Amino acid sequence: MSQVRYAPPTEVPGLAARRIAADILDGVLHKRRTLDDQLEGAAAHPGLKTLSDRDRALMRRLVATILRRMGTLGHVLSRLLDRGIPTDAPRAQSALMIGAAQILWMDVPDHAAVDLSVRMVQSDRRAAKYAGLVNAVLRRCAREGQPLIDEIAAQTLDIPPWLMARWTANYGEATAREIAVALSHEPSLDLTVKSDAAAWATRLHGEVLPTGSVRTLLQGSVTMLPGFGDGQWWVQDAAAALPVRLFGDLVGKRVVDLCAAPGGKTAQLIQAGAEVTAVDRSQNRIARLRENLARLSLQAETVIADGTEYPGEGFDAVLLDAPCASTGTIRRHPDVAWLKQESDIILLTTLQRRLLQKATTMLKPGGTLVYCTCSLEPEEGEHAVAALLAGDSGMKRAPVDASEVAGLTEIINSDGDLRTLPCHLPHADPRLGGLDGFYAARLVKSR
Repeated sequence: MSQVRYAPPTEVPGLAARRIAADILDGVLHKRRTLDDQLEGAAAHPGLKTLSDRDRALMRRLVATILRRMGTLGHVLSRLLDRGIPTDAPRAQSALMIGAAQILWMDVPDHAAVDLSVRMVQSDRRAAKYAGLVNAVLRRCAREGQPLIDEIAAQTLDIPPWLMARWTANYGEATAREIAVALSHEPSLDLTVKSDAAAWATRLHGEVLPTGSVRTLLQGSVTMLPGFGDGQWWVQDAAAALPVRLFGDLVGKRVVDLCAAPGGKTAQLIQAGAEVTAVDRSQNRIARLRENLARLSLQAETVIADGTEYPGEGFDAVLLDAPCASTGTIRRHPDVAWLKQESDIILLTTLQRRLLQKATTMLKPGGTLVYCTCSLEPEEGEHAVAALLAGDSGMKRAPVDASEVAGLTEIINSDGDLRTLPCHLPHADPRLGGLDGFYAARLVKSR
């Protein structure tokens, strides 16, 4: 009897992308490695170099979709598996998640999703015995998966329970659910353009948001889009572009940007006419910032230093985008939901308050400090600023007016600080709606 021969994985179109996706998922879920670390830089997955731009984009979307819908995926697969997901073969688990995600949420033919997942397990020594199981379960998923999703539509399984409990306590149950729904959608691509946003929106098949950012649904390699090579724009969520606007006129002013890398806000400050000193403690991150500024033909003084120890003083303005739990960025960085823990917030708040205190010493009297974090947690935003103002810092709040943020009154809290939520800026097409969760306060040094 002749043996069935299977082509090596590298010869099957699309299989390499899925194998790498499985490796990266394992890195996030079992080795606690961030997506950024595995996708970029010296520690990136070596197999990425072998993928075409199309396969690389597929792989990234596949990983993001699984991480974004982890809870729902777990529910569906648990209902389709009589004995639960195999625990002795990690590649079988990955193949099930990868196949189901394609069937349920991606524009991939069901037969291709099933076939490639089966091939994944067949090529793995420990998982090969589960090839028949993977085939049967994914075929059932194609038939029965959507009804299983519909039956839990009112639940928030894709958000870790500790995070959902925090958001419910801080924003109320209804808003917490709106945040969860917003995080379930694949986000758009937001760009900050140097000039003529309307023209770039047309060229990139997007639209200009009220805040001035250009939003587009174009996918694929960002570096291949018009305007990237000649530095006409940079990628920056629309919410992340707001804090710099709070400084007002910056022409000729000396500004220090603490924790500056990768440099989106640094670029904004330079574009606004400021003389910028960009400070970051990481040599690799400063190198990336310099590369970004070079592409944009923008110049700043760059300093590798710990922001809590940087000796600068006499600045007209300080921008402090502090390290935080980043829970406001989950829609763009879905790994955050599964890598962060509540204890991280407590550790980070200590650093944030030290940075805030240091930032006040860098300002000259009358100078402006904008403190911001990409976190939905009040301890990293509202509470940090309240603690600073309660002390003898010589700082006073300068409330934000709606006219400074395109009239979006819903993103200004009762204290006059900026507070954006992922469910803000809704759109008929969910992919074109939403913002990262951001907090920003504007403070002025009175003495």
